[in-house]
Amino acid sequence: MSPHPPPNDGSPEPGEDELAGPTSGETTTQPDPVRSTFDKGIAWCGRGAAWLIFIAMAISVYEVIMRYGFDSPTSWVHESVVMLVAVSFSLGGPVALASNRHIRVRVLYDTVGPRFKLWLDRFNDLVTLGFCLGMSYAAYVMFWDASHNPLGEWQLERSGTSWNPPFPALVKGMIMLALIIMCVQSLIHLVQSLRARPDDRAEGAGEAR
Repeated sequence: MSPHPPPNDGSPEPGEDELAGPTSGETTTQPDPVRSTFDKGIAWCGRGAAWLIFIAMAISVYEVIMRYGFDSPTSWVHESVVMLVAVSFSLGGPVALASNRHIRVRVLYDTVGPRFKLWLDRFNDLVTLGFCLGMSYAAYVMFWDASHNPLGEWQLERSGTSWNPPFPALVKGMIMLALIIMCVQSLIHLVQSLRARPDDRAEGAGEAR
């Protein structure tokens, strides 16, 4: 047996291909870019709003400690947790729309050319705008009923518990605000789609490879 190792013939060592990145002939799926400055602001605010879940978890732990460790349950933790989770859930719509990470079925979209993709984008943005406008009106009616009494005077709807916070009205207000934001996003996206050209779609696809 020779004491010297065999010469390297250029073939990768075992496991070397696993550490190397994709070659020039391979393509990787890139996340869709943020489409506007307004979307960038929404995505930035969404990262801050994500801390609402951490706050909800923290006060839940506090409730468990107080209830089972000191036999002193709280009257505010449960409703606060429900409110925080509901607010974070409602803000998830604008954040998902801003980063183009909403659920989509791309069976048709991925099989057509740039020109047809552009028309599909325009149709999708138009339908999204119409949906958000309709939902915003429904949310406005819901929030009006939760913030005014039958005489039309300002009076926030409350939970009706011993603590009795106005969380129901506040949550419905946040839902309305989130849908209004989505209307603005959808309008910006529609304008961008109408101004775009098929060759822009082709260049964007080439850069994503």
